[in-house]
Amino acid sequence: MARDFVYVEELGEHVGERVTLKGWLSRKRSSGKVKFLVLRDGTGLLQCVAFVRDTSAELFERCDRIPLESSIAVAGRVRRDDRAPGGFELGIEDLRVLHEAAEFPIQPKEHGVEFLFDHRHLHLRSRTPHAILRVRSEVVRACRDFFHERRFVLIDSPVLTPAACEGTTTLFETDYFGRKAYLTQSGQLYLEPACMAFGRVYCMGPTFRAEKSKTRRHLTEFWMIEPEVAFLEFPGLLELAEEFVSYVVARALDVCREDLKVLDRDTSKLESVRPPFPRLPYDEAARLLTTPESQARMAAAGAPPFAAGNDFGAFDETLLTESADRPVMVTHWPAAIKAFYMQPDEADPSRALCVDVLAPEGYGEIIGGSERIHDHDLLLGRIREHGLPVEAFQWYLDIRKYGTVPHSGFGMGVERCVTWICGVPHLRDAIPYPRQIHRLYP
Repeated sequence: MARDFVYVEELGEHVGERVTLKGWLSRKRSSGKVKFLVLRDGTGLLQCVAFVRDTSAELFERCDRIPLESSIAVAGRVRRDDRAPGGFELGIEDLRVLHEAAEFPIQPKEHGVEFLFDHRHLHLRSRTPHAILRVRSEVVRACRDFFHERRFVLIDSPVLTPAACEGTTTLFETDYFGRKAYLTQSGQLYLEPACMAFGRVYCMGPTFRAEKSKTRRHLTEFWMIEPEVAFLEFPGLLELAEEFVSYVVARALDVCREDLKVLDRDTSKLESVRPPFPRLPYDEAARLLTTPESQARMAAAGAPPFAAGNDFGAFDETLLTESADRPVMVTHWPAAIKAFYMQPDEADPSRALCVDVLAPEGYGEIIGGSERIHDHDLLLGRIREHGLPVEAFQWYLDIRKYGTVPHSGFGMGVERCVTWICGVPHLRDAIPYPRQIHRLYP
């Protein structure tokens, strides 16, 4: 691609040369006979310096007049300077304002969360969201690389569906030419037939949950990556999940060190994320959560008490992982509180062959998965037990008629994984434009 400028990330190749860069004026300051302009171009920051003795009076004075976030083109010679952002500095020889910005609403002062997310389209230029979304980009790339290296086939699942996957209470309903349709909760149901055609498949896309939750772990629209594998039984699923998470974390540590530094992330807490992950059967987890000490800590934290047989709350997940140096895999959940398609454990049919992978440091569930029911009649019975319309799932039942085999898969929420890797407090930070109960703008 032809261009008449270089990027900040390329400056190491141009030390001593005269180059032109294009970007936005991020910061500026003046110190008597020298002006400092910090240019941001998306690949990094560059300190550009104008000395009164080396520049024309007009150019020197113009440096003060340029409003922040104006787009500019700067030309000059590149020199190394370890004290400067990125380790390089540019001596300004020419400066053009491409567009003079209006007064930028996000100034270097304290702004409330609502203000920043009302201006999310501009907030993305700030250092923290910029670093988080660069990590997110690398996490997504790592996810795709992991599956392509293992010869999985990408299958794009539809966003509009005729049926529920994770329960009917969290569906976004829409009109589809006079019929009811729903925004997808998961691509899983469509991946299962595909894995019978291709063996190993995955999808990645937006998913929607109409959950009336305002916690830091919930969004109404988020992205999931979901593999599905034919002939894969539950033990193999656990191995696939821990290999996948370890691969993604290792990639982030390798590629995104500088971004994680911007976020003040203690990366030592990620260094030990490698297989095997601790396995914790649900019944053992329930026992740990119902000890007098755990119950007292829940009460002190204002968290609801846990009762065996229930799903975990946020504080429950924190208690189970607080001493872990890597994610914890909680397995063999009560079938009664899990999705209709999960294979029951042969040794105890009241338990499902499923797993929730809980990230340490209080970040909670990042993966949910299971071996799927592959017996037609058992699945039909479960659909009826859950009060779901059999006719809407007839196609899904069909794959249990034509060469059915054991198969397994999981879904990982991209935002939950990114939030944990970055060490940030809320899922809304890990997506460019968050959608929550109260937020549909911008």
